[in-house]
Amino acid sequence: MKSPEDENALRTTVELRPHPGTELARGALVNIVALLAANLRGIFTFLIARLLGRTALGTFGLAFSTMDFLSKFGTWGMDTSTIALVAGRQAKGDHGGSHLVLRRAVTFGLLFSVVTALLGIIAFQTIGEKMGQPPELVQTTSLILLALPGIALYRISNGVSRGMKVMKHDIYSRGMTETFSTIAALLIAIAIGLRGLAPAVAVLLGTTAGGLMAFTLARGLFRGIPAVAAEAVAGPMLRFSSPIAIYSLLNILIMRMDVLLLGFLGPTVGVTLATVGIFVASVEISGGMRKVRQAFDPMFTPIIARQSAVKDQAAMEQSFAQLARWVLAAQLPLMGVLCLSGGIGLRIFGPGFEVGALWVGLLAVAHATNSFVGLAETVIMIQRPKLNLINSAITVVLQFGISLVLIPAYGATGAALAMMFAYITQGVLRYFELRFLFAWHWPWQALGRPALAFLLAIAPAIPLRLFIDGWQGELVAGLTFLTGYVGAWKVIGLEEADRVVLRQLLQGRKKRRLQGDNAA
Repeated sequence: MKSPEDENALRTTVELRPHPGTELARGALVNIVALLAANLRGIFTFLIARLLGRTALGTFGLAFSTMDFLSKFGTWGMDTSTIALVAGRQAKGDHGGSHLVLRRAVTFGLLFSVVTALLGIIAFQTIGEKMGQPPELVQTTSLILLALPGIALYRISNGVSRGMKVMKHDIYSRGMTETFSTIAALLIAIAIGLRGLAPAVAVLLGTTAGGLMAFTLARGLFRGIPAVAAEAVAGPMLRFSSPIAIYSLLNILIMRMDVLLLGFLGPTVGVTLATVGIFVASVEISGGMRKVRQAFDPMFTPIIARQSAVKDQAAMEQSFAQLARWVLAAQLPLMGVLCLSGGIGLRIFGPGFEVGALWVGLLAVAHATNSFVGLAETVIMIQRPKLNLINSAITVVLQFGISLVLIPAYGATGAALAMMFAYITQGVLRYFELRFLFAWHWPWQALGRPALAFLLAIAPAIPLRLFIDGWQGELVAGLTFLTGYVGAWKVIGLEEADRVVLRQLLQGRKKRRLQGDNAA
């Protein structure tokens, strides 16, 4: 029988061995900082609403959604595929091959995005007004498409950096350079009298600055390393990226279809650009749900790719279960607050925006579902990417059909409902694929604590929201929910695996602090 001293020694040895989740958590912490910095971009939307009004925000929202959709033709999946390709080459010690991937991907990305921008501008200038689109929308969309090369440069370069497990580059390129450049450019453009075109000009300048910074940082990782590889890079990269590009294109269409269809179908049923502007503000607030998954995805992809390369399904399932628990634990309080108190956030944009509170709640549920079950997208991408293509194609058809029915009947509420139904369907498809095609064990047990904490917190908050009117009811219900959620976690406690990760993170921080003190 082991003595207490032996058991403590064994426990110390286990905790000193790096836990699989610790690497994921460290990368996520860096990404959270980057996302918090990037979320300052919300100031940009706020300024458009406050300085230019709801109609200007609606016009910009439609133009931006169009640009975001077309940007997938420019990156052609290389913003995601480069993460896995570079991670694989680094695992083999092929540093020159990783450098060549950066060069080839950037070259293709700039070429594709320039062609896409030119074709898009010609199309909008030629047929935009003939389709009944306002002249200011055609002009804004044509101008904002010039930002596509900068977007491709940023996304592809950061994909390479993430494949090298360097997550902080996103902070400097998008979080700081792009965000502050865009805000500054907006204020200057308004000051010199551009007004309606100011948001598009700001996006153009900001994305270009962010793209140049991202490429400079990524290229710096290969200083002194020649861009050579033992085998061809371009052909395999494009073949690997193509299915990713198509389902990424479908995914962005799913994400932007609510705004696009509301803008194009709305005028026929009385939906104005001002209403579209309120809906865009609702999308901006609820879209924060996507940031939770984005904090983990850049680090999760190379980790799951490495585990898949050695066919360690047990390790893959463990990483997936732990990450799913973390994402759910972070998403549920956000979703609860948005459903209970979304109107408070909308009031910040200006008078009249609070009418979109219901839309915020519906979109929050939609994005929470997509972000959580969307973790399976990464696993499927690594092993059988064509399945993601099938999933996205089914979801696009379903959402388009539902939107054609619900938007004429319910306007913006119909667009939000169509989005929610689409993401729930996509989530169900991914669940069944992992469960039956990949023979994975869905981590129901691992998700029990976050779900229980949410139920305990939401139970007393719902009656408060129903019986207290106005922003006061939203505030009281939201604060009650958050207090209950934190209290529930204090009672329930963390999983032992999460405790190990937390201890290792704190030990690593303490070690780095001591090393810094010694160096000083």
